[in-house]
Amino acid sequence: MSTRLSQLFVRTLREDPVDAEVASHRLLVRAGYIRRQAPGVFAWLPLGLRVKRKIEAIIREEMEAAGAQEVHFPGLLPREPYEVTGRWTEYGDGLFRLQDRKGADYLLAPTHEEVFTLLVKDLYSSYKDLPLSIYQIQDKYRDEARPRAGLLRGREFTMKDAYSFDYTDAGLDVSYQKQRDAYERIFTRLGLEYVIVKADAGAMGGSRSEEFLHPTPVGEDTFVRSADGYAANVEAFETVIPEALPFDGLPEARVFDSPGTPTIQTLVDLANAQEARPDRPWTAGDTLKNVVLALKHIDGSRELVVIGLPGDRDVDLKRVEVAFAPAEVEPANEADFARNADLVKGYIGPWSPLGAVLGEESATSIRYLLDPRIVDGTQWITGANADEKHVLGLVAGRDFTGDGFIEASTVVAGDPAPDGSGPVELARGMEIGHVFQLGRKYAEALGLRVLDENGKLVTVTMGSYGIGVTRILAVIAESTNDGKGLIWPKNVSPFDVHVVAAGKEPIVWETAEGLVEALEASGKDVLFDDRPKVSPGVKFGDAELLGVPLIVIVGRGAVDGMVELWDRRTNERTPYSVSDLVEALPR
Repeated sequence: MSTRLSQLFVRTLREDPVDAEVASHRLLVRAGYIRRQAPGVFAWLPLGLRVKRKIEAIIREEMEAAGAQEVHFPGLLPREPYEVTGRWTEYGDGLFRLQDRKGADYLLAPTHEEVFTLLVKDLYSSYKDLPLSIYQIQDKYRDEARPRAGLLRGREFTMKDAYSFDYTDAGLDVSYQKQRDAYERIFTRLGLEYVIVKADAGAMGGSRSEEFLHPTPVGEDTFVRSADGYAANVEAFETVIPEALPFDGLPEARVFDSPGTPTIQTLVDLANAQEARPDRPWTAGDTLKNVVLALKHIDGSRELVVIGLPGDRDVDLKRVEVAFAPAEVEPANEADFARNADLVKGYIGPWSPLGAVLGEESATSIRYLLDPRIVDGTQWITGANADEKHVLGLVAGRDFTGDGFIEASTVVAGDPAPDGSGPVELARGMEIGHVFQLGRKYAEALGLRVLDENGKLVTVTMGSYGIGVTRILAVIAESTNDGKGLIWPKNVSPFDVHVVAAGKEPIVWETAEGLVEALEASGKDVLFDDRPKVSPGVKFGDAELLGVPLIVIVGRGAVDGMVELWDRRTNERTPYSVSDLVEALPR
């Protein structure tokens, strides 16, 4: 039975929603696929559910082909398992927490590692039960501070999460590869361009971690890639560390007056004017910038750290957050500086053993971390920890050392790839899938062990594999539209064919009704615009907006037994006889 537009629960909109920032958000709302309920929360209408279910069907087929079995967990979960693994607090404000009438703590699950682990612990006890892969397609909840871009960044979203269980590391490698291969098949079937990049595991923990990113200008992630195949999320990019340099015979560091140098460029200009070097001008890359950050730890404490990096780089807060997770990171404020008199704002430099250079000792105990490029023997212009004073020729390893190194600075085009495959370029992408080798983190915390071949209890090793179902739907909508409306790929389109009766003459309606019956008999899923009092122009506009890729227009030509096939993917219109059309449509 065809779906008749006159009876379908849908209302198209002529104007964009005021809060829509990207094309997918605008078009999915205007075409009646979703409706906003609250910031980052949407209701699904019949058209949206049709597309969503087709995406889920492809995922289910490939999960089953990879040997995974489907289960389903509740979204409302108790606090205790997340308390054991530490994620009740590690998730911070991103977790929806609530209490029942008896005062027991619950959460709306942002992810389900803990309860999957406990389920397997409850049912399995021997290596003979493994390997095991199970998955679910279920809604997740995260209290995004700034939900945006419709389905691309919401507070409630549908996710496929799969988990593998093995008792050996070699087994985990096999399970991981099966899931990774399945992801490639899924995204290929969905027609999505993707790049697999090395990624940071974040709050998930574990060792190996890879993201599937869809390159798009509206992507929230920056990734790097080289011409010869290296690819990584910027958070996981590793700096190529230069060789250390000898510093025997280098002149002693010297403090100089530097009033009126609030920026790196003003400092460089002053150095070139008063302290010119013989071989080349000073540049921003010769300066050592020192950035003060505040870490807000999960126990409520606040810690200051200083990061020293070349002056031609900036601190990348995403990379810093990875380095200091689960602490929250923010720039130090005026109160922080007031409480730490040793931090002379605008003139901060290393303090050990810089005190010897200045003829004094520094009392600060703040951690000082260095960019990996600041190797022994490199010379720097940097703050002298005194108002309106800098120091020239300060040598790493001779005049100062740090408390460690940190990947915190921005990655720029042209940086060398860590695998030696050449310079990298930067691009924007949207995460559509993520695979992790979790290892034994959750199994150890929750006591998931099995007896091995020798009767010895061993801790199970796990993998976690996620796909954002509703995000994928939005990404497809974002990449397959022409501004006038959606243009769904064939295998996720809500219907195979959209038949439009464009005219008032009886022959038009008789032909359209007969054609719909013939299309259905051939196995096509048909949307029929049978609205009797709507003009052809409005019907064509709605057909463009709704996004079914093949539209059949039954109009004046019906009197001669002719209709028009409109392919939205190419925007070509081709006349066909009614008798030939059904056979002409792709299977």
